[in-house]
Amino acid sequence: MRLTYFCVLYLAVVLPGFAQTASSAGPGLPTDPREVFAAAAPFYDFTSPELKPWHLKATYQLYDEKGKASEQGTYEYWWASPQVYRSTWTRPSATHSEWHAANGNLAHQDIGEPLKFFEYKLQDAFLSPLPRSADLAPEKSRLDQESLGKKDSKVPCIMVIPLMPKYPDLKTVPLGLFPTYCFDPQMPVLRASRDFGTMTTQFNHIVKVQNKYLAREILVFEEKRKILSAEVEPITTLDPSDPALTLPASNLPPSTPASSAAGTTPKQLMVVHISAGLMTGMLVKKTTPIYPQQAKDAHITGTVVLQARIGRDGGIHDLHVISAPDPSLAIASLWAVSQWEYKPYLLNGEPVEVMTTVNVIYTLGR
Repeated sequence: MRLTYFCVLYLAVVLPGFAQTASSAGPGLPTDPREVFAAAAPFYDFTSPELKPWHLKATYQLYDEKGKASEQGTYEYWWASPQVYRSTWTRPSATHSEWHAANGNLAHQDIGEPLKFFEYKLQDAFLSPLPRSADLAPEKSRLDQESLGKKDSKVPCIMVIPLMPKYPDLKTVPLGLFPTYCFDPQMPVLRASRDFGTMTTQFNHIVKVQNKYLAREILVFEEKRKILSAEVEPITTLDPSDPALTLPASNLPPSTPASSAAGTTPKQLMVVHISAGLMTGMLVKKTTPIYPQQAKDAHITGTVVLQARIGRDGGIHDLHVISAPDPSLAIASLWAVSQWEYKPYLLNGEPVEVMTTVNVIYTLGR
């Protein structure tokens, strides 16, 4: 039922939306799924040194458990070069900012509660919605492609299935169970994606920004429930000396005036690797993973191992499956763990990013 809804949502909402922004059809996409991603990649490379400095501002709306509008926020992105850029999320109960400096280090500020997982993913949705090239390597994943729609309007959807030791011979996987990407049939334009078997992202009102494709509207659903919507204001050029790129005074040596921040060294970006056991003791908010009924009925048990990146605010910023006894258990674990929150991990009194593993154990009751 869940996967059927994804297909219906894509066909009913996404396909009509593309006609509003596409001015001409292309020659069509390659038939090989890896070639489809290769054709799309240059149009979603917002790290290219050929780009001129630019600024993006989007407003977004969060929705509560009943699908009603709750908090509003803004996401801003300033890009001066591949080495110098800034991202900021702001809403009444949370602010998160990151400054990337020319020397490769990073400064940050966190105020209020951690951002939600899909707020972090909003940046990926705008600027890097395709899977990482490393995840597409033949030794890392298998790509299943299926066309949706009627004979004269079929669209290619590609599912990226990680090759996991626990089920290397897995043959049949329903579309949308693993990360799935649906493209316009004539152009390398991403129109929808599916994550965790439940979360669907729509990319609407596509425009070209310096020959890159950018969605002016992002809609995120968990099944039928809308959880986030975002709209981009007109894209503007950016002066590389814009004060927004200036590092905050708290990241400067005590004798350095804030007005001189642009040429100083920010706090070094630290990422530490911490054991799963230690991070379990720092967990402050936990959503219990469901035990999918089909896995119960099949008496499937075992441990799902996830790799997690925990931000300096204690929120989950990224998740990947390392191994799992069954795809349905992997998806259930991903969706639950994405909502966990931790105490920030401190190193010499400063919060740092953490790479760790999360083990979700499934056992049948006696």
